[in-house]
Amino acid sequence: MRLSTKPVFFMLFFTGLAVLLVLVLQPLFILYFGSEIVMLFPSGLIALEQRNLLFIIQALMLLVIIPVYVLTFIFSWKYNAQNPKGKYDPDLVDNVLAEYIWWGVPIVMTLIVAGLTWVKTYELDPYKPLVSENKAITIQVIALQWKWLFIYPEEKIATINFLQFPEKTPIHFEITADAPMNSFWIPSLGGQIYAMPQMRTELNLIANETGDFRGSSANISGEGFAGMHFVTRASSEADYHIWLETAKKSAKDLNLKEYEQLAAPSKDNAVETYQLKDDGLFNHIMMKYMHPKKE
Repeated sequence: MRLSTKPVFFMLFFTGLAVLLVLVLQPLFILYFGSEIVMLFPSGLIALEQRNLLFIIQALMLLVIIPVYVLTFIFSWKYNAQNPKGKYDPDLVDNVLAEYIWWGVPIVMTLIVAGLTWVKTYELDPYKPLVSENKAITIQVIALQWKWLFIYPEEKIATINFLQFPEKTPIHFEITADAPMNSFWIPSLGGQIYAMPQMRTELNLIANETGDFRGSSANISGEGFAGMHFVTRASSEADYHIWLETAKKSAKDLNLKEYEQLAAPSKDNAVETYQLKDDGLFNHIMMKYMHPKKE
């Protein structure tokens, strides 16, 4: 029995299409649209390592996928009903060499991918401090409805929907939420991490170059979700200190009373800068859900 012509035609068509998508269209897509996909051209060390890991794993997977597509094409052509030269052996049960290849190669590749992912996951642990000759800056992040509050505890300032820090300087983010669960994400610098009420997560990032990068919420959180984004500015050391001095002269103060008003749900919030008047504000936000209210 041989394969009929019609199924073979469709098999060859879809196999060829799959190979075309993998080998030709994907590189062209990356070259043409890649600049619009910031994860492919990152500006931070962590994002760069994550991108490289993605490419390495994809290349390893293609070592299995491409031969499968090619062999499917060859077998479909060789054993179709119109090819009398194709040898058909009804008594063939199995082939030891073939069994070793199509079971052994995927197993080995799976082990390599698993091992590589394990090692890189440990290396890119978001809680792991980054090694640098520059001192790390701590920034506390609070996800609100629907805006981001950033507190610079050492500099005694706070901002709404705006971040600035020097390039090539590690940034240690302490993250929580005073609203529904959210996700803090600066795609150009690294992967997302969740912001949850009464919990503190951490993230360490660094910018390799100056520039403005988009930050956003990576977790749908209601009707104001689309406007919950912020500007992340990596600047020179000098420009950062100039901005700090300007921020410290802000006419707005941020204390517990002002925060309670600020935390009310609001959409499409403009950038604002505050002088921080309550050093324990971040801890208060975390602890407020851990003690029952007194009646």
